[in-house]
Amino acid sequence: MSFVFEVPKDYGYVLAVATSSLFINTYHKILTSMARRASGIPYPTPYATQEQADKDPKAYKFNLAQRAHSNFTENHTPFITALLIAGLRYPGPATYAGAGWVAGRFAYAYAYTKYGPKGRTFGYISSQVGKLALTVMAVLTCYSLVQGA
Repeated sequence: MSFVFEVPKDYGYVLAVATSSLFINTYHKILTSMARRASGIPYPTPYATQEQADKDPKAYKFNLAQRAHSNFTENHTPFITALLIAGLRYPGPATYAGAGWVAGRFAYAYAYTKYGPKGRTFGYISSQVGKLALTVMAVLTCYSLVQGA
């Protein structure tokens, strides 16, 4: 059985939030590039060794920036997936939850890179609240589509 795929009129806001998340990646690239340059760790070395990080605060800061970027890439795909699905049925709430995730990820990037693991708490919690809401909405959206089929 087939059906017509129609997006809600407010789905543009969902897409705007998805697009805004791309700027977080750019922010991470800037933070990581600056930390790499300051530490002198050459490409393609992905992280400073533990010995380097223990001896050189700039190498440690590079590792923080690199890890924050890795954490973002680990979380971005599930976020986008949940956002785009949730927005099909709940465009307003998905927009707000997605915007919360984006704001939390900016906070995470800044604070983790600047203050280390203890600095990530606020950004992590706020982004995970948004992601949890999006995941629940995505599940409900899928359920409603399956039931309507």
